[in-house]
Amino acid sequence: MNNPNKKILAIIPARGGSKSIPRKNIAFIAGKPLLTWTIEAALESKLINRVIVSSDDEKILKVASKFGAETIKRPKNIAGDNSPFNLLIFHALEYLKKKDKYVPDVIAYLQPTSPLRNGEDIDQALSLLKGGAKGVIGVYEVDNKFLKSFMINKKGFMNGVSNDVFPFMNRQNLPKIFMPNGAIYIIETKIFLKTGKLFSDRTIPFVMSSEKSLDIDSMEDLKKAEKILKNKKQ
Repeated sequence: MNNPNKKILAIIPARGGSKSIPRKNIAFIAGKPLLTWTIEAALESKLINRVIVSSDDEKILKVASKFGAETIKRPKNIAGDNSPFNLLIFHALEYLKKKDKYVPDVIAYLQPTSPLRNGEDIDQALSLLKGGAKGVIGVYEVDNKFLKSFMINKKGFMNGVSNDVFPFMNRQNLPKIFMPNGAIYIIETKIFLKTGKLFSDRTIPFVMSSEKSLDIDSMEDLKKAEKILKNKKQ
């Protein structure tokens, strides 16, 4: 980043409900609640200067506070399965503005289900926010064969998922494609407040390994991440 004095806020969403793993955000992994791996990564960052956890769950808020994060109690009406993520960010920004007259320059949205990303990853992503870039998203490369796929349109006919040229190209000539990994979303606050999105036409990728991109969605994912973290400790 060009300006080291920018106010950079990390927002970590951690609601209480979880269908795949009960109380997933505080399920233990490699000796610590899942949530704390992301809190520690944000606190390790040399560029982030404020870390908050937004949750509707008192136990989660206590865990977050214990491990060094500020906490914001999220209303139940924006903590459901289908609640848009942008509502919790708006809520956090409004709370901090009212409480402390604090408005960050940049938001780093860090989901707690990505325990393998660390403070250095976050800082590397933030360092890309310069020039014309207004946002950064953590991604990993996926097999470009999917560009050869088709969709069926409303009339029952087939169209290429991207266009009608890629399905008939050799794979080595297809462009690389990337999937967001959920680990890092960075956006200038003014862009988010204007659009309500973590993505704009000025967003660039921060390419991460498939290992660091592991997202905890099942017990199998939890066990896999725990094995990786334990190996790193050793």
